[in-house]
Amino acid sequence: MTKLSVNVNKIATLRNARGGTIPDLLKVAKDLEDFGAQGITIHPRPDERHIRYQDARDLKKIVQTELNIEGNPISKFIDLVLEIKPEQVTLVPDSIDAITSNSGWDTIKNKDFLTDVIETFKQAGIRTSIFVDPDPEMVEGAKAIGADRIELYTESYALAYIKNKEIAIQPFIEAAKRADELGIEINAGHDLSLDNIQYFRKQIPNLKEVSIGHALICEALYLGLENIVNMYLHKLK
Repeated sequence: MTKLSVNVNKIATLRNARGGTIPDLLKVAKDLEDFGAQGITIHPRPDERHIRYQDARDLKKIVQTELNIEGNPISKFIDLVLEIKPEQVTLVPDSIDAITSNSGWDTIKNKDFLTDVIETFKQAGIRTSIFVDPDPEMVEGAKAIGADRIELYTESYALAYIKNKEIAIQPFIEAAKRADELGIEINAGHDLSLDNIQYFRKQIPNLKEVSIGHALICEALYLGLENIVNMYLHKLK
């Protein structure tokens, strides 16, 4: 079964919009685990516009499943990850002013830099995942730099799914096949939703984990967190 890690950035965004502690990020994380989520994902950015660095420290104390910290490996981020030592770190090449992640790494061009960063995390016993576009060459680059996993950037799939899901999934099948051949595990995330997740899961049978935040939280406004988590779990079986 593919594991579901819930990204709680949007909960922090809502909290920060009013200040204070409502909604309570830590309680939401605990509730999500109680409802069946198998991991909690956060993506602290340098401006702390949603997840704050202190949130990462607090979540490490209470998350009982798996904590996945995403981010661009600037020095401040590297220091935070080494301090907290989450189960997984996912490296994402987003710029400081990016609204959201919008591309995967060029694992060939950034080979030396990423190799050093990944080695630093692996020496600390942290599983490493690298955010990549569905390109077999980038998957090969991820293997070469020593990543444990790739996270397939699925925005292009989500956008094209409505028009032609067979065409939309094809690059991901090819990338996943190459990853399997190379012995590198596969995660996926970005714009996956109840509408498109099941087809993606069926076509990528070796999918280890999905990280879903924006769609899940928006859907939860209508359906409720407990219901939505269990609906995802059913679709991922």
